[in-house]
Amino acid sequence: MGREGEWNTTPPPPGGAVPLQSSAGFPGAPAQNSFAPRPPGFTPGVPPSGWGPPGRNLPPQGGPGNPPLGQFGQPVPPGLAPGAPAGTAQQARPPFAGGPPSGPPPGARPAAPPFAAANASIATPGQGRGGPPFAGGFGPPSQPGMVPGSTLRGPSPGVPGGPSIQGPPGVGTVPVPPVASTLGRPNFSQVSSTRPLEPGMQPPMAQPPQRSQGPPFAAPPGQGPPYGSFPGGGPPSLSRAAIQPGAPFPPSSTPFGQSPQHPTAQMRNLSLQNQGIAGSAPPTTFGPPMQGGLQTSAPTSWQGPPRRVYPDFGPSTGAPPPQPGQAYTQGPSHLPPNVGHVPGLADKYSSSIPGMSQPGSPAASALQPPPHPSRPASNIDPNQIPRPQPTASHVIFETRVNGQANHPPSATCAFIVRDTGNCSPRLMRCTLNQIPCSGDLLNTSGMPLAVMVQPFALPHPSEEPIQVVDFGESGPVRCSRCKGYINPFMRFIDQGRRFTCNLCGFTNETPRDYHCNLGPDGRRRDADERPELSRGTVEFVASPEYLVRPPMPAVFFFLIDVSMNAVQTGAVAAACSAINRALSDLPEGPNTMVGIATFDSTIHYYSLNKNLQQPSMLVVPDIQDPYTPSQTDLIVPLSEGKDHLEQLLESIPSMFQNNRSPESGFGAAIKGAYLAMKSTGGKLMVFQSVLPSVGLGSLTPRESEGRVSGEKEALKLLQPADKLLKTMAIEFAEFQVCVDLFLTAQMYVDIASLSVVPRTTGGQVYFYQPFYAGADSAKLYNDLRWNVTRPQGFEAVMRVRCSQGLQVQEYYGNFCKRIPTDVDLPAIDSDKTIMVTFKHDDKFQDGSECCFQCALLYTTVTGQRRIRVITLSLPCTSVLSNVFRGADLDAQFTYFLKNSGQEIPNVPLSQLRDQMTTQCVNILYTYRKFCATASSAGQLILPEALKLLPLYTLALTKSIGLRADTRVDAHFDDRSYWCTRVASLASSLSIPLVYPRMFAIHTLPPNDSEGELPPVVPLSSENLDPDGVFLLETGEDAFLYVGKQAPVELLEQVLGVHSVDEVVPGQFMLQEYENPASKRLNAIVNEIRRQRCSYLRLRLLRRGDPLEFLFFSYLVEDKSSSGLSYVEFLVYVHKQIQKRMD
Repeated sequence: MGREGEWNTTPPPPGGAVPLQSSAGFPGAPAQNSFAPRPPGFTPGVPPSGWGPPGRNLPPQGGPGNPPLGQFGQPVPPGLAPGAPAGTAQQARPPFAGGPPSGPPPGARPAAPPFAAANASIATPGQGRGGPPFAGGFGPPSQPGMVPGSTLRGPSPGVPGGPSIQGPPGVGTVPVPPVASTLGRPNFSQVSSTRPLEPGMQPPMAQPPQRSQGPPFAAPPGQGPPYGSFPGGGPPSLSRAAIQPGAPFPPSSTPFGQSPQHPTAQMRNLSLQNQGIAGSAPPTTFGPPMQGGLQTSAPTSWQGPPRRVYPDFGPSTGAPPPQPGQAYTQGPSHLPPNVGHVPGLADKYSSSIPGMSQPGSPAASALQPPPHPSRPASNIDPNQIPRPQPTASHVIFETRVNGQANHPPSATCAFIVRDTGNCSPRLMRCTLNQIPCSGDLLNTSGMPLAVMVQPFALPHPSEEPIQVVDFGESGPVRCSRCKGYINPFMRFIDQGRRFTCNLCGFTNETPRDYHCNLGPDGRRRDADERPELSRGTVEFVASPEYLVRPPMPAVFFFLIDVSMNAVQTGAVAAACSAINRALSDLPEGPNTMVGIATFDSTIHYYSLNKNLQQPSMLVVPDIQDPYTPSQTDLIVPLSEGKDHLEQLLESIPSMFQNNRSPESGFGAAIKGAYLAMKSTGGKLMVFQSVLPSVGLGSLTPRESEGRVSGEKEALKLLQPADKLLKTMAIEFAEFQVCVDLFLTAQMYVDIASLSVVPRTTGGQVYFYQPFYAGADSAKLYNDLRWNVTRPQGFEAVMRVRCSQGLQVQEYYGNFCKRIPTDVDLPAIDSDKTIMVTFKHDDKFQDGSECCFQCALLYTTVTGQRRIRVITLSLPCTSVLSNVFRGADLDAQFTYFLKNSGQEIPNVPLSQLRDQMTTQCVNILYTYRKFCATASSAGQLILPEALKLLPLYTLALTKSIGLRADTRVDAHFDDRSYWCTRVASLASSLSIPLVYPRMFAIHTLPPNDSEGELPPVVPLSSENLDPDGVFLLETGEDAFLYVGKQAPVELLEQVLGVHSVDEVVPGQFMLQEYENPASKRLNAIVNEIRRQRCSYLRLRLLRRGDPLEFLFFSYLVEDKSSSGLSYVEFLVYVHKQIQKRMD
């Protein structure tokens, strides 16, 4: 694989310029869902439309109020029972695929009265043949996003036609037992491999491309984008930062609700004050709080960036009592907030601050009942401190206005981008929207300089598609010195005969066939007609010089763990069902190839040769030095091997149902699969259930050792056990093999070691622990389906360039890096983000512009080589207040999050929490010292752009990755998975990961629109009504919390139970009943899934349950053993700033 600037590709197709293509490979579909599948994202002439996968003229797939996910929202046929043949009516609609042989999980209740069976005869995708459900009655779901009726199908007992087991030439073929056979494994006495069994070895025992595809839970067209926005009641412009106090406040005996007797600090005036910009309207300032109202004054002039002024902590005596009825209000994030005195902040606090501990929080015990909101909680009204605010509607964002870069909206809000020169902030977002002219100024600010690059980020359906330009065999115009690509900021001179590179400043000759005269404004006359000269994002067709080998096909190889634990927990059946149903979503065409293998203590390959009457198994017992059988069709075109593969997937669960081998040779299995894929590259999808215990790369259960050791020894459990898997992963990446890992585990599997393979090869880890087939089968299928259908590319190479004066410091993400300037990505998709940090090596001139350009060379699913060029140009400034004004909280918090995930395996958690807190304090101190206007020393002043930095810092220190609470402390696998996930997490999902959204279900108006989310409830136990039901979501998991006095009527409507005592905690399947409350709850869950592009795992909890601490651990504004309350943390931050000011 050559460097990014040295790739070559096949000659461009005849016809010259390529017409308009889909943005990010994700155009959507016509209203009728009737067009044929297209190459992901690059179908000429298709305008953007609704979100969703390619249409296939499918019949409706859902009942009223329960639109399916991922098929443009078409409903599931009413009356169709999971796994039943057409014409069979059903009474309940289990929403999850699969279920244990013993029946539905605890908490599952029968659904509403049966639907009319008028449409029961309609066949749905994957339903054919009417076979029984897999694993003793696991019916596929009719929940949104799930295609009902798709079950494992296999030949009936005694019917020939099942797969067979084949040894080396001359050995013969052994028939594979049919699905219903009592023989769980083939007769291995008749099976041999291409190598003889070695002494002591046991006989063998019997996992995309860029498509016109939407998220797996896409709503009907026109319902909005599936990115992590907060429409309706979600948080507004948020930002990211992370930190926690180094030393908690000492305890005090002051009872709740009373002021401490010996205060040393006082929050005297929490005046929410917007400090305006020079030349703008003067801000409103406030004097000491007054009972009769607010005292205001307007200065004649104003300097400095917007700011927030919060509590006055200075010593004082006396204070006005809380004034009920006054509220803190704020408009959209781009407007100044309404300012006013915040009541209840004039009371004194001692260093112990007991009165600030919020009663009802699980600080002492999660089992203590939370107080009613009317009960006095503390001397500070938590409702008046800064929190994320919802945005009312979509924002139209133009990337440049009047030739100047426009500050982007929050990554968590809904916005529509108009590319007017700079790229969309979804594709590239910088931590600072005004670049410091020097490194000294950047260091003084305390803020990082980095960009978050998400090359295939999902666009809004209303946005223009990314246009494709074909320069023919000459290739795109580039700077001859730095190899930067032509972009709107390259300046043409000498009547267009030469151009100056905006990255390195070198003057280049314009190619003769690209020459055009300049207009009166100095721009080329054809600039607006050429996408590369008027758009911040453009796609070039790669010329032959970018090709070192023919473009690779789209290969999908599935590798399934069939050890005893995997079989008994239903993981094998769930994996086979998910793969079988996802086959119809793979890219169509001759370029798509598939293969499959299984493994336990041996490796079982399967030949899918179309000339064979049935599939055949080839067994490799050597797991120390694995190999692949020669002269076999292990990987075949999908069109040729689909029938054999479906037949095999139906048979595998029964073939291994009596497997008694607990061993798993994971390392040998992935090495063997890699050898089979070495000549083509592709995606290797591994379904693993237990800790690898034998063969190449075997691991030991290290978790128990860490629990009895010290902190330093515990850190080792967050690091890979050895370097063998890392070495293998680098080899995989070199030959363009990407590994995705689906962990359907019940116990410790050492994610710290296993995750090295996906992270190095550009893959992803999916973690289901504990795996429960009844509920997790649905998520497994939807995760797999989204994995193969989301916009993506193969064998990619990425390089980020920047203007002279900066240099790239480091890359962070899931990739392999063999040379300093480029990162190799065997696969790259819409969910992956790569962070790039920079440092100064020279100074910029004040008023000049600094440019960042990302060039991604990749292969589309259809086998075309493309170059996606993303350009962002930002102004430079020598004024520190301008730097703060341009701070992007979302990007900065993403930086803090990824940086902490990188450091967790190497730095003690307590030290890392202190570092995060110190970084927050440093930023706020710098602003207070150098940018804020004169004010009382007792006031906490926050810059407007970073007003939520303390809140998100506190939330980060209480997250799974950093928290110290021993009671809710994550297992090592949970912490390792958290680190793995944040490594490639997008900016839009970073804040929800640590600061989730919580909704009150019991207060939903019955006539609310089903497509909107309700208002967000602050994450404090003081907001938990004892008679309420609350839904909390983190972007991947969701909790439905039932209060002790929840109304019986609501429980009957949404859960089908008659009292709180009947609520069974644990994972559950959300049913939809024929009543407005149930339909509204299902619509909310489906909308969240659509926004997050993730099928949430639902957990049901009730008040008093021992596991309710899982829910309370996300209430980050409460004081707990994980850290201070939000109010206490504000006091702590202000004290640290005061110390430095003194």
